[in-house]
Amino acid sequence: MPPLPKADHIALFDGHCNLCNASVDFILRRDRRKRIHFASLQSELGKALLKRSGTSDEGLDTVVYFRNGKVYKRSDASLRIAVDMGGIWSVLGRIGLAIPRPVRNAVYRWIARNRLRWFGHRETCRMPTPEERERLLG
Repeated sequence: MPPLPKADHIALFDGHCNLCNASVDFILRRDRRKRIHFASLQSELGKALLKRSGTSDEGLDTVVYFRNGKVYKRSDASLRIAVDMGGIWSVLGRIGLAIPRPVRNAVYRWIARNRLRWFGHRETCRMPTPEERERLLG
């Protein structure tokens, strides 16, 4: 098992999904406090974090967000990431959290089911800049 990072805001994403990778790029550019770190669900670190939290990686089709010792999935994860990005994204995230979870998660699951068909997938990842590399954990 790889050593667990000291970062307390870690988003696990599907490293093969174009939508997920575009989302990571979006967050990297807008998280001015550089608070959020990333690892792919497929990485050894991602698997270790899931195992440690008691979350199965079998058939996982969601972003998982570890924030100050808590684990968030689906729309909760996406919206908590927005809150932690700061600025207008924080406001939009808080508004989104006011929507009932069953409604949010129904929309999230619909997008998750169709994401690879709509946005495609990749076999390789782009090379991160040196600054981005500091925030990519695994």
